[in-house]
Amino acid sequence: MENTLPLERTRNIGIAAHIDAGKTTTTERILYYTGKVHMIGSVDEGTATMDWMPQEKERGITIVAAATTCYWSLKGKPDDQSLFRISIIDTPGHVDFTVEVERALRVLDGMVAVFCGVGGVEPQSETVWRQANKYRVPRIAFVNKLDRVGSDFLIVLQQMKERLGANPVPVQWPIRNERSFLGVVDLVEEKAIYWEDELGTKMREEPVPEDLLPVVADLRQHLIEEAAQQDDDLLETYLETGALTADAIRLGLRKGTLAMKLVPVLCGTALKNRGIQPLLDAICYYLPSPADIGSVSGMDPKTGKTVVRRMSPSDPVSALAFKIQTDPYVGRLIYLRVYSGVIKQGQTLYNPSRGVNERVSRILRLHANYREEIGEAQAGDIVGILGPRSLSTGETLCDPDHPILFEPIEFPEPVIFRVIEARDRKHQEKMMDSLQKLTAEDPTLRVRHDTETGQTILSGMGELQLEILEDRLRREFGVEARLGKPQVSYRETIVKSATAEGRYVRQTGGRGQFGQVLIQLDPLPRGSGILFVNKIRSGAIPAPFIPAVEAGIREGAERGVLAGYPLVDFQATLLDGAYHEVDSSEIAYKLAAQAALREACLQAGVLLLEPIMALEVLLPKEYLGEVLGDLTARRAKIKGVQDLPGNATAITAEVPLAEVFGYATILRSLTQGRGSYTIRPSHYEPVPAGLAEKVIAERGYAISLAGVGS
Repeated sequence: MENTLPLERTRNIGIAAHIDAGKTTTTERILYYTGKVHMIGSVDEGTATMDWMPQEKERGITIVAAATTCYWSLKGKPDDQSLFRISIIDTPGHVDFTVEVERALRVLDGMVAVFCGVGGVEPQSETVWRQANKYRVPRIAFVNKLDRVGSDFLIVLQQMKERLGANPVPVQWPIRNERSFLGVVDLVEEKAIYWEDELGTKMREEPVPEDLLPVVADLRQHLIEEAAQQDDDLLETYLETGALTADAIRLGLRKGTLAMKLVPVLCGTALKNRGIQPLLDAICYYLPSPADIGSVSGMDPKTGKTVVRRMSPSDPVSALAFKIQTDPYVGRLIYLRVYSGVIKQGQTLYNPSRGVNERVSRILRLHANYREEIGEAQAGDIVGILGPRSLSTGETLCDPDHPILFEPIEFPEPVIFRVIEARDRKHQEKMMDSLQKLTAEDPTLRVRHDTETGQTILSGMGELQLEILEDRLRREFGVEARLGKPQVSYRETIVKSATAEGRYVRQTGGRGQFGQVLIQLDPLPRGSGILFVNKIRSGAIPAPFIPAVEAGIREGAERGVLAGYPLVDFQATLLDGAYHEVDSSEIAYKLAAQAALREACLQAGVLLLEPIMALEVLLPKEYLGEVLGDLTARRAKIKGVQDLPGNATAITAEVPLAEVFGYATILRSLTQGRGSYTIRPSHYEPVPAGLAEKVIAERGYAISLAGVGS
């Protein structure tokens, strides 16, 4: 079955959404109805197939993206010609683990976006949607939890338009009474579908209920018009006859989905086992196959020219490593998306990022934390491989005779850091080795050694991410370590332009050291990073030493000049310098550049920047005043307050990260445990002057630079 299905009947999809919208519950039902598992697992009970880590079982959340493969025959067509292979990646919904979504969407062909029928389009839903837009991933939507009080299918559709800029096209309409979710109206086929048993395995079809006929007629007309607009032949048929067949509607919806002009929307309640079989049909009908994607492009590492690979087994091998996992049984497991060609066990492939050959010793079909060994993987497959030692996340494997380098995956910068200490010297070396493996798994985790304090600094995207890492160190690696208090990862930037000279001169009797540079610093917009420009034309500094000047500026910027935080958002222009035929060296120019950087910062003035988080709080209306007052005290900027169904209120705000450490406990206290919140990185802003002085003093730095604070 592995190699007999044509590429057109393969679907590589992700299940993604906001935390607690029901992604893993939906995936669990998909596995059950496709026959991949024979018992439905529960997230709350810690038995979900895809949440296999101990930390996931205990906390009831998804932490790492898990992959699996299942097979589904389209409804009413139980023959080999209707069989589809669906590779699924179930992704986390918590913002701390957004990297898992990022790298999954980089390699997937389609996505199912799950929305809570009560919560609607929540903050992480927007983040995931933007990530899918970035990689141009076609998607369908599943509105879940429509059995809950306060759920509203129409409101979710409206929010998709307003908050996501999407064109949602419902292909189903919910059938409900006051107490429960009964079934759906299939708007394509114009029939009602009901689930008769608790497991959702028995379905019956009936005519559309009379009370729903008017709304169904309007929705189906809208559906036909949207489908007709996607294809000239369909539009002509519609204009001539005023109608389209069910197959024609599906053809139009598929074209619109692949072109990202519309999003088919389905509905149900995964927990109550209703709505999943039609969702599986929709995945096969509307989401793309690798053949629909057609081809991928990369760069020839030798010539720098663009190279194209067709998604076909007959093209030379090309694949992207999108995840590394340290497994206690098999060692270093690499998740691979194969774009072209056929990879076989024992084959040697080329890693153009590092210029080395890598041998593939084993190929594995993945099912959460279980693996099945297979002989080969071909275009369109998502598999695990063992063998390559130097391959990292985002790097390419390809045919040595036909090299190609794919664009790497971009990862967000960490926003908080904590000191991490081993219990004793015995555990120190083991801790560093374990951290190296864990940071290879998650590129948003960073480890560095502070030379001034001798401490090991661990940086990440949030408190939960670092707490999980501490727990994994203890359980998986046997390392007893403790994390210090969370600290904000501030940044520094300059206030205005300045020019300064830096010199490094040492004479020790023999050959000395000499470097002299003149640089100009100019501020850049937030998020610009560091830009180096060389304007030396007279040969005052020989060309081989220019990279040393740039390296010195970048290394100096890493440590900052105000409080030891990274200096960002500036352009450094090399204007002039001096050279000694004997004494000049790379290290001398590097140190001279660092001296010039510091002197220019003294003249330009330096601001301390703090990370600002986008915050959404959901709470009962009666606690609104207390929560708003608390947020104001935390320097929050309130962006909006929106009433929601069921006596609920949503507050959207921007708040400094430094003010929300431990906010979960405070919110529970203010709302008697009934409030919840989500948070994600937004941007950096200057720290108020008084607070900036305090932060700098706590770091043990003297406040001597102009322009501290805003």
